[in-house]
Amino acid sequence: MSDPSAPRWPSGYHGRSATAADTAAVHRLVGAYERALHGRVTTGAERVAADLDLSGREPSCDAVLVHDRAGNPAAWGWVRGRRATVHVHPDHRGRGLGGCLLAWTEARARHLGGDRLAQTVSDEDAAATALLRSGGYARLVTEWLLEIALPAAPAVPEPPAGITVRAFRPGDEEAAYRLTEDAFDEWQQRRKTYPEWARHTVGRSTFTPAASPLAFADGELVGALLSLDAPDGGEGYVERLAVHRDHRGRGIARLLLHEAFRAFHHRGRRACTLWTHSDTGALPLYQHLGMTVRRSSTVYGRALVAG
Repeated sequence: MSDPSAPRWPSGYHGRSATAADTAAVHRLVGAYERALHGRVTTGAERVAADLDLSGREPSCDAVLVHDRAGNPAAWGWVRGRRATVHVHPDHRGRGLGGCLLAWTEARARHLGGDRLAQTVSDEDAAATALLRSGGYARLVTEWLLEIALPAAPAVPEPPAGITVRAFRPGDEEAAYRLTEDAFDEWQQRRKTYPEWARHTVGRSTFTPAASPLAFADGELVGALLSLDAPDGGEGYVERLAVHRDHRGRGIARLLLHEAFRAFHHRGRRACTLWTHSDTGALPLYQHLGMTVRRSSTVYGRALVAG
């Protein structure tokens, strides 16, 4: 790196820009972090590949991979707009890598024109939480990973009057993109481009059309649930759920969730998970359906000053 945001790494470590070719190495690193913290790996290789792919295509994105003397991946981080992520391998914690990567994310975000930065940290990661708070980061929102057991196929309620439901089909991509991004515009920091959105949803090999129900009113898409399958973990996963603002409060979200839960049960999955956060106000809906909190995270943010 030859720009002003290039950091000084702790002795014995060196960093370089990360690319899509590093997906397997970064996935192993993230998996080791999650296994040590949560007892299981929850981030798939496709999610890592999508993040690395973005870092190579978006002008406001960058990613770095840090190695030890032996060439083993020790930590990584990325910056995308006003968001950043950092993971340190559990074998390399306590050596200053987290602080260096935090400084790198801030310097890199400023170099790319950003004025604010936010990071999501698991509430079980006390060290990372303390590092962010000592760096002037304040809590923005809480995120929850919710789960529901599916020992039997759930009953699906009747659709509201004038609403029809069917599974996702080829050709639904653009309408689903517009609907979900319009809904997420109410709280997300920036609107995704279609290629970026697709890399995290319908473009993934784990995308599951049969468990992705869509709701229509007079032929117009008014609700969408997009699911990913995780056969290795025996669980289904709801990646996106959105209802057009003019049709909220009619039970459409509840209907789509039950449809997805039933589809996953028929596929042999005995649980389904999803993430939500406090800005959406959706936690009571999920809890009413019987979902419970598996774990939580907090989004911390701060303003960036020039320098």
